[in-house]
Amino acid sequence: MKPRFRAVLFDLDGTLADTLEDLADAVNHALAALGCPTHPLPSYRYFVGDGARNLMLRTLPADKASLADKALALMRAHYDAHCFDKTRLYPGIPELVSSLRGLKLAVFSNKPDTFTKRMVAHFFPDEPFAAVRGQLPNQPLKPDPSVALQIAGELGIPPCEWLYLGDTNTDMRTALAAGMFAVGALWGFRDREELIKAGAQELVAHPEDVLRLL
Repeated sequence: MKPRFRAVLFDLDGTLADTLEDLADAVNHALAALGCPTHPLPSYRYFVGDGARNLMLRTLPADKASLADKALALMRAHYDAHCFDKTRLYPGIPELVSSLRGLKLAVFSNKPDTFTKRMVAHFFPDEPFAAVRGQLPNQPLKPDPSVALQIAGELGIPPCEWLYLGDTNTDMRTALAAGMFAVGALWGFRDREELIKAGAQELVAHPEDVLRLL
């Protein structure tokens, strides 16, 4: 018997939207401004996903970690001005979200909360999501399940009735820790092997494939 879901929790970067180029451009801008080596775009598939500060620490040379705060400020300023230059929703995402209107929908990202809300408002102006959460001070990042559980509690739907759609091992670990159904998006930043190893309960190759799980 297929599980019965009343809600879907989406990751943002690599799941709803392809944000990689704008993120890479912003980080490379900060690195170059500080005289540090930059990185090719494919490397950012593995740098992103665990919050902005971790992103900067992964991209800075080991002996330049003390520049993390300065680099983060430069990166955020550039990203604020350019976050929609190349970012687009993945093909099929608008149709998927529209098809799910009968369920409770939410977004949970390790992207800073202001950027998360701004991006969701930009791409989904008709506000289909009942909750949108990004990284906030004094709240743990994914894979800690606290915020996912908080969202479930606020919307009054037990975790076992949530489908969690994400594209990284961080997402799969978050879903499982929260007691949600972990679905790996193969169109995102990471590969099949990573998602399976992290415990994905289903994999989907295209957004429309999510519908068969419901």
